[in-house]
Amino acid sequence: MRKLINDPENLALELIDGFCLTNKKKVKRMAPHVCARVDAPIKGKVGIVIGGGAGHEPLFLEFIGQGMADASVHGQVFTAPTPDKVLDAIKAADSGEGVILLYNNYAGDVMNFDMGQDFARLEGHKVETVLINDEISAFPPDQAEERRGTTADHLVIHVAGAAAEAGMGFDDLKKLLERAVFNCRSLGVSTSECTLPETGLKTFELAEGRMEFGMGIHGEAGIEQVDLMTADETAERLIDGIIADLPFKSGDDVIALVNGYGATTRMEMFIVMRHMHKYIESKGMTIHETELGEFCTAQEMAGVSVTLMKLDDELKKYYDMPADSPGYVKV
Repeated sequence: MRKLINDPENLALELIDGFCLTNKKKVKRMAPHVCARVDAPIKGKVGIVIGGGAGHEPLFLEFIGQGMADASVHGQVFTAPTPDKVLDAIKAADSGEGVILLYNNYAGDVMNFDMGQDFARLEGHKVETVLINDEISAFPPDQAEERRGTTADHLVIHVAGAAAEAGMGFDDLKKLLERAVFNCRSLGVSTSECTLPETGLKTFELAEGRMEFGMGIHGEAGIEQVDLMTADETAERLIDGIIADLPFKSGDDVIALVNGYGATTRMEMFIVMRHMHKYIESKGMTIHETELGEFCTAQEMAGVSVTLMKLDDELKKYYDMPADSPGYVKV
């Protein structure tokens, strides 16, 4: 392992230190593991709280700001934040209009965020949860509630932040976000492993010249290992799986996204996007907007994930609104 770190036990706190110093005009530290946009809580606005384990930056830490989340809570690397830290984040975001928690569907996160939510309710806060579960490989469609969240996160967070900023009420916002999550599908492929900073151990093993479809962002087992494929072949394999799952169909308007896992060059991502764009349009779908970059990483893991988000008029309206956060800007 070759990482520029100090004491592994202090990784999350030192990461947040550096993030806040870098973005001191945009964010503020509300508690050791909690950051908020500088103007939070915002009067008359439903609060949006996001969070999860460190090690996936820019997710979740860097997605707070205008048209994004109000507060973020960061745990240790690949580890859910504790319930007391979740409570701190809820308090940082609540202006009296209630708070919606948006996070990925992993057992540890669900347990700790649910406990933090319960603590907040006991203190009089109105809080509800919308789980993100866009990754299709781990469970079939009839068990979609068991699926994990991955690279649709920032799209859903942006819709949440934009709609809340526009004054949408609590109940309507929750329904909108549930629809936004349902309309997202993601699938990825890994071409190399990542290591845990605390231990230096690889999270999984991948032989030379092999790639794995469906690998999770914490090293969870994928669905199939194959010999390394070309970029075009990989793009088609990913898109075919996604299209069949929703199902997407001719005439749909979509956002098409390519995400790098941390060690993937932009050269590779652009080559994947090139064919993916053509392939989606060959299916009769319209690409409303294309996004490419690192939105959800897994340390130095190499590979890409692809996300499609099906748009209706309301989702398109809020997606097209501006966003200004350290990790995601939309004009």
